[in-house]
Amino acid sequence: MPPRSLQYYGTDVTPVGYGGWLPTSPAVTDDFIEKHIRLAADKMRRGADYSLNPCVEEFQKAIKNDPVMLDLFGQMILQAKTLGSKIDSFDQLIFMIDNIVTSPPGFHTTATEDPQPVGVPLYVVLDLLSNTSAGYDLFRKPEFNTAMKALLDCWGRYLTTPDSIRTLTNTEVGWFCQAGLDLLQSEGRGVFNDTYVCPDPNAVNRGYTSWDAFFTRDVQPHARPITGPPQNFVVTNACESKVFRIAYDVQAHDLFWLKFQKYSLYDMLNRDELYERFVGGTVYQAFLGPQDYHHWHAPVDGVVKKVVLVPGTYYATLPDDGAPVNDPELEHHDPRGALIRSQPWLAMNATRMLIYIQADDPNIDLMCFIAVGMVEVSTCEKKVKEGDRVQRGDKLGLFHFGGSTHTLIFQQKAGVKFKTYDDNDQEVDVEVGMHLRVNQMVGYAAGGAQ
Repeated sequence: MPPRSLQYYGTDVTPVGYGGWLPTSPAVTDDFIEKHIRLAADKMRRGADYSLNPCVEEFQKAIKNDPVMLDLFGQMILQAKTLGSKIDSFDQLIFMIDNIVTSPPGFHTTATEDPQPVGVPLYVVLDLLSNTSAGYDLFRKPEFNTAMKALLDCWGRYLTTPDSIRTLTNTEVGWFCQAGLDLLQSEGRGVFNDTYVCPDPNAVNRGYTSWDAFFTRDVQPHARPITGPPQNFVVTNACESKVFRIAYDVQAHDLFWLKFQKYSLYDMLNRDELYERFVGGTVYQAFLGPQDYHHWHAPVDGVVKKVVLVPGTYYATLPDDGAPVNDPELEHHDPRGALIRSQPWLAMNATRMLIYIQADDPNIDLMCFIAVGMVEVSTCEKKVKEGDRVQRGDKLGLFHFGGSTHTLIFQQKAGVKFKTYDDNDQEVDVEVGMHLRVNQMVGYAAGGAQ
């Protein structure tokens, strides 16, 4: 039986999908990977006439100089073949990575498919590789994550350059093509120019000077008002995101039904003794797609008590048997997307920022916001420090590039009830799969509401 009152991603609830992390069409995913295999083959044929990007070359050296990691790469590639992977060798993969980290994310189209976003392209290439036992071992190794961090930092620097606006166009591979605008404006996000701060609203690229400037765009003040009653016991949405899971009565070392994922407060909070205050409490988890607004806002009024950056993994996931039977995007047992299905585990293992807030409401008391950097989205940038006073809606920090997940952790005494308002201004339950705006009410401490 599933533990206690847990809502979980599995066969008894409707899965939430992949939120733009994977193209909705497997044919587009396959064609994207095949394109990069062809580009890699062309570079490899040029031999000494082609030089890898220096950061990619350093990553390659780090792997080849470590016999254990190189062996795990070989095993991982072989194991992924049974899942349908078309990647044949480590060297081929290196040249594919070279293609990706010298370009900005964009859209991909085929002769028979409309343009679809590939917002986290390196993840798309590594997706099947990660869903293997060798990938699980490799991607958790500190040595691998040190090398990967250096590579991602290099890519991140490129994404702050003027060259990175190449996909901020209205062509079929650009974010401002009709398909791109439809995605950026979907699920109640609002008309782009009316919602976000655009340096030049009349320009095709809206005046953004880099991919990073586009990705970390701010919202206009009127576009994301704080909703719900003004009382301190109200909790607002910290990130624009899709609800993934709500768990009650969470223990220090708990167990999730899906793939028996341990959901451990002790590990989520990086073994900080403060974990004891949250035993028996509530965890709310929601994830952001590449098309979402990526700043974090304070969910409660209070004072920042502690900010902790926890280094972690980038592409590690829990291997599984594929998509569940009622997956809204993938066929049953499709092996893609395991990382998205592993979000509770990632909350304990991926790079993350912990921000503890001493809430003004005595029932909420101390709560914790966790920003989890998934895959390419490894940069968690804080905007607050210990002792800062915050009001609901104030900025706490932001993610750079890609997609990510976050959690809110409450103590048991808060008795949080997860409620929001629909388009008719009626109070409704917050449910798994809902896409909620930042600053939108997501619940309240029941004790304070009495």
